[in-house]
Amino acid sequence: MRLNLIKVSILALLLGLVGGCAVTPEQLQEVRAIADSALAEAQAATVTANNAHTVASEAAFAASQADANATAALECCNANTDRIDRMFKKAMIK
Repeated sequence: MRLNLIKVSILALLLGLVGGCAVTPEQLQEVRAIADSALAEAQAATVTANNAHTVASEAAFAASQADANATAALECCNANTDRIDRMFKKAMIK
């Protein structure tokens, strides 16, 4: 008698688990909608990240150009300072 009760309890438990784990078509549609929304957001984030990368690359190039221009200006300034110093030295000698 006890063995039959255990068997019936196990069978009821299994039926409850199988029935409780079933996915309805509405639930499946809801999950698909959530997945589609997540995919759309991920794609939008990818586009935004790619745009940010492009802007950052352009900014890095502009910074490199600015550095080169500043270096050239400093070299020009140093050359002008040297010329002025030589002119004053020549003027002092005369």
